[in-house]
Amino acid sequence: MAEISIATHGPGLYEFTNQLSPHTTGSGLLTLFIRHTSASLLIQENADPEVRTDLANFFARLVPPSTDPSMSYLTHTYEGPDDMPAHIKAALLPTHLSIPVTDGRLALGTWQGVYLFEHRDRPHQRQVAVSFLRNG
Repeated sequence: MAEISIATHGPGLYEFTNQLSPHTTGSGLLTLFIRHTSASLLIQENADPEVRTDLANFFARLVPPSTDPSMSYLTHTYEGPDDMPAHIKAALLPTHLSIPVTDGRLALGTWQGVYLFEHRDRPHQRQVAVSFLRNG
């Protein structure tokens, strides 16, 4: 198993598709797992940056900070107004992905990329565990 480190600078989607090629020789199954409870992994469109903006804005509206009156029921608030909402977003979104690999290439669609979705406001250094199970 290997690990990829991804620096974030606040909420949003950070593509790291290109960092995966050293871990994919031959054909098999690539598995990714984020080792944090306030970020997620996604396969999403990588052609139009407006898609990433719209996704981030949607989830910000769906789960606002704990200072929003609609979130007054939250009790875990001592780590900041973005912490518990980040945990909720990570509970709604994938924390692991499995991607087929053929001849060293991810079997992604034309406009797909692999993203870390950061849910916290401040910068983080996120760790993604990478495992490649080769066919045969």
